Amino acid sequence: MIYTTIDSPLGELLLTGDGETLTGLHMQEGRRPVEPASAAEHSPAAFAAVEAQLGAYFAGERREFDLALDERAGTPFQRQVWNALREIPHGETASYGELAERVGRPTAVRAVGAANARNPISVIVPCHRVIGTGGSLTGYGGGVERKRLLLELEGALGDSPA
Repeated sequence: MIYTTIDSPLGELLLTGDGETLTGLHMQEGRRPVEPASAAEHSPAAFAAVEAQLGAYFAGERREFDLALDERAGTPFQRQVWNALREIPHGETASYGELAERVGRPTAVRAVGAANARNPISVIVPCHRVIGTGGSLTGYGGGVERKRLLLELEGALGDSPA
């Protein structure tokens, strides 16, 4: 396991991986900061592509990410939800209920919310694009203000200039 930290408009981000795939992107100033494993090796160079793509995203120059992501984490249901998150287009949002329908479990809204909360690769797997019924900005591990910042950056909020 390798890791690095980078600065971003969201604060410090912890990136983890195995040298070939990204296994985690965690906001260190959110509700759940993550510590790298004690045996993990600090390797900023291994995450150069991730850092470059995130930099372009935060600058408004990138709408999609082209990175190898770890597809083995989580339960099969969580992976199904995380894949559905990746299908929500840049600049758009979906409610938890809509996401539950997309994964074929329309009554599993709470389970979808729980899976969303366990997304290990925030921003890139866009859990911030899931909103409450009626458009409320709820349920984001990085905090509602970070969720708002990301949605404004993507132009997904009606009053945003982007």
